[in-house]
Amino acid sequence: ELPALQKRMRALAKQNLKFKKEFISFAEAKKLFSDQPYKLELINELHKNKEKISIYKTDSLFTDLCAGPHVASTKEVNHDAFKLEKIAGAYWRGDEKNPMLTRVYGLAFKTKKELDSQLKMEAEAEKRDHRKLGQELKIFMIDDLVGKGLPIWLPNGTIIKNEIEKLAVEMENEYGYKRVSTPHLAKEELYVKSGHLPYYADSMYPPMKMDDGTFYVKSMNCPHHHLVYKSEIRSWRDLPVRLAEYGTVYRNELSGTLAGLLRVRSLQMNDAHIYCRKDQIEQEFEKVLELNLKYFKIFGLKDYWFRLSKWSPKNKKKYINEPANWKSTESILRKMLKKKKVSFIEADDEAAFYGPKVDVQFKSVIGREESMSTIQLDFSAKKRFGLSYTDKNGKNNNDVFVIPRAPLSTHERFMAFLIEHYAGDFPAWLAPIQAAIIPISEKQNGYAAKILSVLKEYGVRTDIFESGQTLSKRVREAETQKIPYILVIGEKEENKKTINVRDRKTGKQEEMDVNKFVKKISEEIDSRK
Repeated sequence: ELPALQKRMRALAKQNLKFKKEFISFAEAKKLFSDQPYKLELINELHKNKEKISIYKTDSLFTDLCAGPHVASTKEVNHDAFKLEKIAGAYWRGDEKNPMLTRVYGLAFKTKKELDSQLKMEAEAEKRDHRKLGQELKIFMIDDLVGKGLPIWLPNGTIIKNEIEKLAVEMENEYGYKRVSTPHLAKEELYVKSGHLPYYADSMYPPMKMDDGTFYVKSMNCPHHHLVYKSEIRSWRDLPVRLAEYGTVYRNELSGTLAGLLRVRSLQMNDAHIYCRKDQIEQEFEKVLELNLKYFKIFGLKDYWFRLSKWSPKNKKKYINEPANWKSTESILRKMLKKKKVSFIEADDEAAFYGPKVDVQFKSVIGREESMSTIQLDFSAKKRFGLSYTDKNGKNNNDVFVIPRAPLSTHERFMAFLIEHYAGDFPAWLAPIQAAIIPISEKQNGYAAKILSVLKEYGVRTDIFESGQTLSKRVREAETQKIPYILVIGEKEENKKTINVRDRKTGKQEEMDVNKFVKKISEEIDSRK
């Protein structure tokens, strides 16, 4: 029905129909919309605060309840620059207890060129949709028996997940982090101490009453890490202490807000907390920025900028009352952003209650803007958890600053971003299968097995697409799986002890010695090109 509706809309747009605003009494409004229960509901609510109610008339054709404003007439609408796209169910007023209505989605622009550009981008977005590609490439699944927003990583997705975590471990080792592992739940008292209860309770799963107390599944790693820091006496020489964990946390998100991997209930965070003295903040923040930029270079991410969220001295209820720390730490963060020559903006009155933060904003290849990673500064944890160190004079100093950071965001959000960024065509180091061996006939199965053995010896993830289907079908299957290298072997290759290599990235095809290929792909994997 949408094309027919759209045709009618275009015909109306060409007629120069006038829009006229009128005010009527509530009695008149109720009479006018007596057969429309949803509008009557709105009218009754408006009656509490308004003396009159506004309606719009489109000549004599249509009258509707509306606050406005409107264009003066339909001639202001470019009839070639709008399009009805799709429909979806929508609960009345967004409440699942209310009846389900039908929502019609449409696009409208000033020019047809802008509309065509948007439609082209949407077609690309559909092609790259991480939910679609995640299913086709067997990366993850979500099953109603487990629950919405609780992704299960399939073998292919687990390989990618492990490679990303392996990178994080290597980088964090290089930057002096110590890895910890904390439980998935803890006592109520911990989250009261951290401040998550009662203020964050709506985002946490309901409490579990046990024989030795009340427990919650964790929604944040930070209170657990604070306890790790506090588990031993720290000297000024020990600081900074950098604790890292790819920890799983759980958020009680409403089912209607869940969206693939972008909004989930189970999150694996590339989390870490740096405990440092005030004189170390500048150096530590610079190192975190440096680490972020290294990650972005490895993954080939370019269209990003930083957002410095600051406090407001006027909003005393929202922020911890330490004006000197607010001013000095915001100044440090700004100084380091300038030193690294990164693009950044500043946002007033948007900091966390416990300190300023820097978010990394990305524009994806399909034009969507997202908050990816974050660097925060916390000067409230020291009081809540009694964090301290022994200074040079042997005295107890409780001026411990905490830098929470998650450069790779949550694994779920980052994976959604990467799937769409690469369109599922992962670089060799991330690809679940890095090379597909395709023997032309059964006669080459033995040679294929030898090549498989050599590649596996060098840690290359590979598989044999044995004959059972035609050669073209097997090549097509390997291409559909977006495998970086396809190795075709026939009688000629077996006799010469070579392989025919098809490079997915370049489209080139080359016959080469097995050892030469091993060297080529190993260098590509090791360097994470």
